[in-house]
Amino acid sequence: MRLEARGLRKVFSSGDGVHDISLSVAEGEIHALVGLNGAGKSTLMRLILGMLTPDAGTIRIEDTDIHRAPLGLWAGVGHLSEAPFAYPELTVSQNLRMVARLHGLSKSASQRAAAGIIEELNLDKYADRRVSALSLGNKQRVGLAAALQHDARLIVLDEPSNALDPSGVILLRTALERRAARGAGILVSSHHLDEVARVANSISVVDAGRVIGSLDPSGVDIERAFFGLVHESQVNA
Repeated sequence: MRLEARGLRKVFSSGDGVHDISLSVAEGEIHALVGLNGAGKSTLMRLILGMLTPDAGTIRIEDTDIHRAPLGLWAGVGHLSEAPFAYPELTVSQNLRMVARLHGLSKSASQRAAAGIIEELNLDKYADRRVSALSLGNKQRVGLAAALQHDARLIVLDEPSNALDPSGVILLRTALERRAARGAGILVSSHHLDEVARVANSISVVDAGRVIGSLDPSGVDIERAFFGLVHESQVNA
């Protein structure tokens, strides 16, 4: 199992957070989290990535508790959490090579990885531009490139299609399918139901910090099923 979370709980002073969430992502699986804004998706992602400490529960990546994980384990994880991070004064290529080195790639391997993902995500004409000069959509592509370039075994992406144009969404979809076919486990959050249905093997619905059900990616009216689950959850809350 690439990722296994059990009984995760994190409650803030406002009462928001996540409550007793369990989920798993297998090798080669694309697992999508969907929910309305404020449902708890981003908090869950930050817990899984070790950015927040849970009040209760466990998170294991490749059968290793993340709070006792060696650095080598994290080198095999690619992530994009909320806004993409990059050094604005550096070029796209410089940013990607630096991130690749931080994931343990050699200098020559990082150059090859950066060149490969720049081509894959159609960033060629921006490779030598400073990130500060890019549009929001192309900054998002740079963040995705950093998460995907080193062939991670686990990929965690929070709202990855934010600011992407239709061509960028298609490139992202293809890139995720390609990595899942090579054995990566992928966890992706989104509020774009139609898009995740195109790529996901499994879909979990999150509302008020809890997983309230699942959706069939091949279902004929996935939007109706989603809102039905959310309505039932809120009525019974």
